[in-house]
Amino acid sequence: MLTDGGYLSLWSGDRRPEDVAARPGPAADMEIVGPDASAAARTFDRQPGTRLYDIPAQGIEEVTEAFAEHCKKAGLDAGLQVLPQQVPHRERVRHAIASGNHTFLNVGVPVIPVGGVSTSSSLLVTATAGDWGWTQIRIALSAAATAQTRVLGHLRVDHARLVIADADALSSWVHEDPIDGLADVVFWGRDQAQLAVELDAPRLTGPGDVGYGWVDLPFQDALNRALDLESRRRSSGQSMFNFDFRPHSHHWQVMAKVRADEHEAGTISVGGADIMMAMTSVGDGDFPVHLELDDAGTPTAIVVVIDTEA
Repeated sequence: MLTDGGYLSLWSGDRRPEDVAARPGPAADMEIVGPDASAAARTFDRQPGTRLYDIPAQGIEEVTEAFAEHCKKAGLDAGLQVLPQQVPHRERVRHAIASGNHTFLNVGVPVIPVGGVSTSSSLLVTATAGDWGWTQIRIALSAAATAQTRVLGHLRVDHARLVIADADALSSWVHEDPIDGLADVVFWGRDQAQLAVELDAPRLTGPGDVGYGWVDLPFQDALNRALDLESRRRSSGQSMFNFDFRPHSHHWQVMAKVRADEHEAGTISVGGADIMMAMTSVGDGDFPVHLELDDAGTPTAIVVVIDTEA
């Protein structure tokens, strides 16, 4: 599956979505049912397929009324019901593939699942360079020749990076909590040198590092330093710097590899699989995703189109 790598903070895996601390307030998942459920879902066009995920609690009544009015005007026999509990994200992947949907939403963030991919070997990922960055990122699924191409959907990226991952492995993903109890704090910007003197902070010299800060601190010590930096940034109208608080989580571990790599991509082993994080090379955007297939209709590659004019 593919999604915005930064939004893995919202991923629940096999857990209930409401158990993920980073997620917004109370919400519910809903399902369109009835003889005309498919037609009603397609024409209502709020989310792909017959399920509506992560509807804020305060919006359930409004959505229900809007759907009823839509079906009445269209002459469709369908209803909208609230599911007993929110659907874990691993189950959303299963449901999307089984129902033939090429995408679903995670708090409004598109996730693109692809079924039938071998888990017995590594996948070759290549990127094609253009004038201003990558024109496409291609994930090879087999060596067979491509005979046709199908549009899967659009991958919206708000954190300048995408993740290519096995959905089962992501149930073991730790996005923000320190796995080893340690964390790093890094700051950079116009006033970095002056701030480093004030705080007696060393310059960072690791692969891909920029700026100053502290690495391998006990979590609470690192958090205190990060809170101090945030307080300084808010209290001064002239101080110009940015900073990261980086717990030793899977997310920050793989991002260290991304920063150190000349192509801004890295992999990390989680849950028995290699998960890849890669920068788009052009920042945020809305990128078409295509599925290439052979003569028999078997998937041969997934292609993320970065430059739509290429």
